[in-house]
Amino acid sequence: MTTLTREETESLIREVLEVYPDKAKKDRAKHLAVNDQSIEQSKKCITSNRKSLPGVMTIRGCAYAGSKGVVWGPIKDMIHISHGPVGCGQYSRAGRRNYYVGVTGVNTFGDMNFTSDFQEKDIVFGGDKKLAKLIEEIETLFPLAKGISVQSECPIGLIGDDIEAVSKKASAAIGKPVVPVRCEGFRGVSQSLGHHIANDAIRDWVIGNRDGQPFESTPYDVAIIGDYNIGGDAWSSRILLEEMGLRVVAQWSGDGTLSEMELTPKVKLNLVHCYRSMNYISRHMEEKYNIPWIEYNFFGPTKIAESLRKIAAHFDDTIKEGAERVIEKYKAEYEAVIAKYRPRLEGKRVMLYVGGLRPRHVIGAYEDLGMEVVGTGYEFAHNDDYDRTIKEMGNATLLYDDVTGFEFEEFVKRVKPDLVGSGIKEKYIFQKMGVPFRQMHSWDYSGPYHGYDGFAIFARDMDMTINNPCWAALKAPWAKAA
Repeated sequence: MTTLTREETESLIREVLEVYPDKAKKDRAKHLAVNDQSIEQSKKCITSNRKSLPGVMTIRGCAYAGSKGVVWGPIKDMIHISHGPVGCGQYSRAGRRNYYVGVTGVNTFGDMNFTSDFQEKDIVFGGDKKLAKLIEEIETLFPLAKGISVQSECPIGLIGDDIEAVSKKASAAIGKPVVPVRCEGFRGVSQSLGHHIANDAIRDWVIGNRDGQPFESTPYDVAIIGDYNIGGDAWSSRILLEEMGLRVVAQWSGDGTLSEMELTPKVKLNLVHCYRSMNYISRHMEEKYNIPWIEYNFFGPTKIAESLRKIAAHFDDTIKEGAERVIEKYKAEYEAVIAKYRPRLEGKRVMLYVGGLRPRHVIGAYEDLGMEVVGTGYEFAHNDDYDRTIKEMGNATLLYDDVTGFEFEEFVKRVKPDLVGSGIKEKYIFQKMGVPFRQMHSWDYSGPYHGYDGFAIFARDMDMTINNPCWAALKAPWAKAA
């Protein structure tokens, strides 16, 4: 099917909204839009960061997921306690393939599950004593852990446990940072507030710990912030930065350490990959330590080259020359990837619905392969995310915020993309419909996708998915004859 015109896209949105009652229709209409590159501010066309409608299937997470699952969880040499019932506590071990180097249970703890396992009596009488005992046991069993964070689940805020007092007392007793994080799941409208709360906890309990302490700095010190090393992304990115002559002092959260977080205020430039989750702490360091920060995008050779040059512009000619050297070094490699896969992917159309940075950052990588992104949306974006997206998308393409399961399915049926990139909750619906699908939260158990090395894997995975002959043999179960 050819790309929809603006009028057809507007008509499609109206048709999908028809199933809702008037009140819900009015609300959801604010979150669905036709892209217009002439608009400078997305608030003129789309609403975001609002509560999901009760009764519809939202794909969002909660504040606890944003703090524990994204910001704090990948810090590998700390132990992160999920403080509350075991239901959410099961989420306390790594589930996003945040790769790290170390020995699990000795000096790294990402794959381990630490929960206070609330029972009914803990809800009635409080869990402060249980938390204190848990921290004491952790210090006995895992003495090489560099610190502990306490990630609050919903009941903690409801019953009023004083996790700050417990943390301060425990920190003095064990001589290590114990960080209370008030990330109860009911806070805010999505996991986005969890990112903010987690950033504030880093600001208040960690980031200033080495203020005034000596540090042997260089003019080329940088920090990678907001790369979670899914499938090894941060490693493939770090290679390029170091090859151009920069010194990566800190990398977090993916494969990150407490020490690196504490050293970040010593760098000359903060490099932010996931703006949504880490812009808060970057702005704080800019205000307090006068450290500038910039966003960068290492998806696909076009955006990689743009980002390397943008980063180099903050340094002297040595780094600028280094950036050009790196781009030239990998030119033959990425051109070979494009030559191999572009003929197989040219003209293919993609619809995305993911979180964080992916709904806009991966657009360039698809375009490098001759593909077109015809619809995109965020689970938990704010309007500044859409401000950055409308210029990346073509005119008359679909934008959808906090899209419901029904809406997304109807859009895909009508637009008929060659590929859908979204999360695990959506994966099996679209596969049963016979639509090629990539799980774009954790790269469908592949990766890395960042950097030149990652681009080769990205291209292979898209080709392997779209051109798999199985799709022609599939028919949705509900479309088969009885």
